[in-house]
Amino acid sequence: MTILIDEGKIQSIDKNLKPSKDYETLNMKGLFILPGFIDAHTHVRTIDGAKRALESGVTTARSANTPYYQDVSLRQMVKSGNLIGPDIIAAGVFVTPNLNETILADTALGDLVNGVNNEKSLRKLVRINAKRGVDIIKTRGTERAGLPYTDPRKQTYTKKQLAIIVDEAAKYNLKVMAHAHGDEGGYAAVQAGVISIEHGTYLTNRTLQLMKKKKVYLVPTYTTVVDLKEPGGDYDNPILLIRGQHMLPALERVVKSAYRMGIKIATGADTAYGPNSTSRVGMEITNFVKLGMTPYDAIQSATIIGAELLGIDKITGTLSIGKEADIIAVTNNPLTDIQNIQDVVFVMNNGRIGLKRIPFDIK
Repeated sequence: MTILIDEGKIQSIDKNLKPSKDYETLNMKGLFILPGFIDAHTHVRTIDGAKRALESGVTTARSANTPYYQDVSLRQMVKSGNLIGPDIIAAGVFVTPNLNETILADTALGDLVNGVNNEKSLRKLVRINAKRGVDIIKTRGTERAGLPYTDPRKQTYTKKQLAIIVDEAAKYNLKVMAHAHGDEGGYAAVQAGVISIEHGTYLTNRTLQLMKKKKVYLVPTYTTVVDLKEPGGDYDNPILLIRGQHMLPALERVVKSAYRMGIKIATGADTAYGPNSTSRVGMEITNFVKLGMTPYDAIQSATIIGAELLGIDKITGTLSIGKEADIIAVTNNPLTDIQNIQDVVFVMNNGRIGLKRIPFDIK
């Protein structure tokens, strides 16, 4: 099979095609070719992090907020060709009750020093993000899990507050993604009209049923919770270790239930892609299979389903004529052993090579 690429897009897929001598050719015989991964929940905020994300197979990354609009800058660097990294869907500043040091990200945020809770402040923060050019709004329904002094089950914003955020975002044609571990905050977010629930650890069937009815996606970031309970992981803390041991079986139940109910599930690594954060989407795919997904469905969660969630399924997510040349290759068939999905040896984004781990025959 030959894939012809020109100007960053797939022009032809044909087993009988013989490209012109004017084209550079890569002989990838024996490799398994897939669409590039879509990471629907990242915190990429450095140039090195963007490079590592791409090298792990991620060709599109949806930011789940960066404190100083680094995601917006990285997106523009990739678009301009100044950085070979994943395409980035930027979220900018987190719409959360207390901005803390993030308030220094923009002088316009100074008025929010006393909190982001009433209608005026909620709408203002959404507007500031929109003016800074974000592609998505990130807010929260519950507290964090990754800090020892917070309770991830505790609701933060109410349905009314979340609805204000969704309403203001819609004025700028922006969707809203909601961090929610606990059920009350998750249910309120779904009622308010968010497009996806991030994490969803303690969601009940009531909330899952509403998600299915309203076609809300789940991005469980399961591998991060696995890491939470592992000594020496990114969250090496005795309190968080105990918390992770409690959270993991709850999240397993949610992912299994959501999959069984037909709720669309997308992969999210929930990482900034630091030096130790490699193959995170591949690990998430592998873990999805361990939780009962078929290998095919798990791979789709990182490709076309992620693209649908991000609203970019017309331009990426499958290897199709006219779509972006977002392509990865692995050495062995992931459908026979899903662990093979983590062995990415080639990455191309928009027709530009970002990783070539083995010596292909290039002419």
